[in-house]
Amino acid sequence: MKVMLSGGGTGGHIYPALALADIIKEKEDDAEFLYVGSFRGVEKNIVPKTGMPFKQLHVQGFKRSLSMDNVKTVWLFLKAVKQAKKVIRDFQPDVVVGTGGYVSGAVLKAAQELHVPTVIHEQNSVAGVTNKFLAKNATKIGIAFPDAQAFFPKEKTELIGNPRAQEVAKMQSDFSWTTYGLSDDKKTLLIFGGSQGAPAINLATLAAIPAFNERDYQVVLVAGPKRIDHFMDLLKEQGKTLSDHVKVLPYIENMPAVMQKATVLVSRAGATSIAELTALGLPAILVPSPFVTGDHQSKNAKSLVDAGAALAIKEPDLDGNSLVKAADALLQNDAQAAAMKGQSKQVGITDAGDRFYALIKSVIKN
Repeated sequence: MKVMLSGGGTGGHIYPALALADIIKEKEDDAEFLYVGSFRGVEKNIVPKTGMPFKQLHVQGFKRSLSMDNVKTVWLFLKAVKQAKKVIRDFQPDVVVGTGGYVSGAVLKAAQELHVPTVIHEQNSVAGVTNKFLAKNATKIGIAFPDAQAFFPKEKTELIGNPRAQEVAKMQSDFSWTTYGLSDDKKTLLIFGGSQGAPAINLATLAAIPAFNERDYQVVLVAGPKRIDHFMDLLKEQGKTLSDHVKVLPYIENMPAVMQKATVLVSRAGATSIAELTALGLPAILVPSPFVTGDHQSKNAKSLVDAGAALAIKEPDLDGNSLVKAADALLQNDAQAAAMKGQSKQVGITDAGDRFYALIKSVIKN
């Protein structure tokens, strides 16, 4: 099997594609891959490290306001489609898989015009611009949330989940909280606003420090490598100190391994985070980012809240009091935490990679 993958801009588009590739490798030793990304997106830093062949195209997104940049965007898109056709003819894939981002729009559009089977994957509850553009001529569409079905033709759309969930569910963690001077025998609240941290979550945690210092559960904040100094400066300015069971870290390298040892997670409601936490059956307090297209994180979070798998706090309502109240509700109430853990596991699709593989196999011409 020869598979061309394309997705870019954010890790949420890239990691599902890479997780899918790993699943396919397990099933087909002779599978070949080519990843096509952009020059602007973070895929240029992530994909080459995997050893997968990688090619780049020049693309950019549309401005929401009237702008001459949009003329350039259209010109770059048409040029990228032409370049992608050459890449496709050279590689001769059996299928082209797109996981979102502007670059996948050009690549899958080229594949569709060349009559190569295409599969798109939508990670969020609300479909992205690129996937909606590609849907009409896509061969098959895989979705991670049932709510996303409303955006696509029903007859060729399947609920498959996010392959990142299967990857995380299979991980065996030997992580110990003693690494950070904490105990493995205590309940732990892990607060994570993304790899760079989230200012609103950091500030709410800062306000909650006096209360967290008095709790019998542990608290770990991952503030972000570029934001931890500011956090510690504010902590000092406000005359606050951290008790021995409250830690502030800049970054955690292997977050899924650490998540397996947490009792409750506070996080944004991005597709990858939700795939990981539901794969682990981890109770969560979700703080959707208000700065994303279509407010899709709020809708992602609502899916989990409606299922009884998470609590959610809107960013305007997030402060020290609301954060502590939600944390106490799960860390001081074993029955509620257990119920939420069970619901989280039910929501998680831990065979998502297998489902994605089966979807791809169904479109390949024998």
